[in-house]
Amino acid sequence: MNLNKALDKKYEGKTFKELADAPIAALAGVSDNDGKLLEQAFGIKTIKDMAELKYFRWAQAIVHLADAEE
Repeated sequence: MNLNKALDKKYEGKTFKELADAPIAALAGVSDNDGKLLEQAFGIKTIKDMAELKYFRWAQAIVHLADAEE
């Protein structure tokens, strides 16, 4: 799987475990300042923290269910 477009250049080629533990700014389009703001607001430090945040999970569930709603 090629994730290079989703990552900051210095994180390309890292393992999924390394990426999960990487700072949120490892994601393309997320600046160091954005990472600081996410940490202040939600306690997010790593990509794993973001993926596991209940608010993001709730939002994803709502969107998926809305797509399936009749």
